[in-house]
Amino acid sequence: MVQLLLAIIYLAFISLGLPDALLGSAWPSIYQEFNVPVSYMGIVSALISIDTVISSLMSDWMNRKLGAGKVTAISVAMTALALLGFSFSSSFWMLCLLAIPYGLGAGGVDAALNNYVAMHYSSRHMSWLHCMWGIGASVGPYIMSFALSGGQPWNMGYRYIAFMQMALTAILIFSLPLWKKNSGQKESTVDEQKPMTFGQVLSIRGVKAIMLTFFCYCGLEQTAGLWGSSFLSMAHGISAEEAARYGSLFYLGITVGRAASGFLTMKFSDTKMVRLGTAVILAALVLFIPVFGPNAAKIGLVLIGLGCAPIYPSIVHATPARFGAARSQAIIGMQMAVAYVGICLLPPLFGLLADHVTIWLFPVYMLAVTVVMGLMHEKAVKRAGNV
Repeated sequence: MVQLLLAIIYLAFISLGLPDALLGSAWPSIYQEFNVPVSYMGIVSALISIDTVISSLMSDWMNRKLGAGKVTAISVAMTALALLGFSFSSSFWMLCLLAIPYGLGAGGVDAALNNYVAMHYSSRHMSWLHCMWGIGASVGPYIMSFALSGGQPWNMGYRYIAFMQMALTAILIFSLPLWKKNSGQKESTVDEQKPMTFGQVLSIRGVKAIMLTFFCYCGLEQTAGLWGSSFLSMAHGISAEEAARYGSLFYLGITVGRAASGFLTMKFSDTKMVRLGTAVILAALVLFIPVFGPNAAKIGLVLIGLGCAPIYPSIVHATPARFGAARSQAIIGMQMAVAYVGICLLPPLFGLLADHVTIWLFPVYMLAVTVVMGLMHEKAVKRAGNV
């Protein structure tokens, strides 16, 4: 039964990643059809992110009231209905309206699943599950491409993903008894306590430092993903096509790295995995020094992806052991919220620097964020305990 539930959770992580890159791949068709500026994609994306932050912050209350299984099923159902709504949208304002349940559902399932896995499964499963998310995020654009190349409108790409999410919702509903059996006494003890306030969470020793670690990591990953290709093209004169290819290899590096991290966690603790990933990123940034040339920078971008791989799952997995199972859902929910804040703030900040100073600040900016991330992680480890 435990293995069956684990298989369902793996499937859920793949499904969780499927819609993440859909908006970007469909937008060239959407903005022309709706006759809106290309920049309006940022409005839809921001609405999704804001609602994801809200539901992540509410995750402690929701999980104590309903349990992880029900929250996951309801959240996936909300996401599925929102995606189905996207597929029937005929105007920009409809996309904005549907972005609300989409973001709320995405944040709810993300926080619930991450905490459940952190509490009930080993670190290797956390790494492999996030690898499955990477596979889902990679497959989503291919499904959209399949629809568009077959002469179908962008709406059908969303509809295919919506049907997949609906199928997952049905599976999750039928699997609800498995969640209760697997949770046992550990979760029932947690559920009896009252939800924690934001002030209570932040007062826990080491939490502020781990939040800053998470903020820096997620902003770092998003900055590398969004600006890495532009840096290769603008700073080194690499063709746009080749730069885009290495940008995709950055995400491949994260996915492959998380698959490999699952095996490494059998030998190394979560703390050591974060340190290893940070060290790889720092080593990769050396390759961006101008004297080494464009080929070294290409390799550096891929290595940054490999370095990023173990950090997110290791921080999340360490949370129940580091801060206590009764506090973990509140803390992980806040971590998910902080992650989206970092994603929203740090890449645009570098964009301003690149626009007003120079694109060559990319490795310097990445170095600064990585150093702060590493220092905050060590501070969290010192204050809360090495896990």
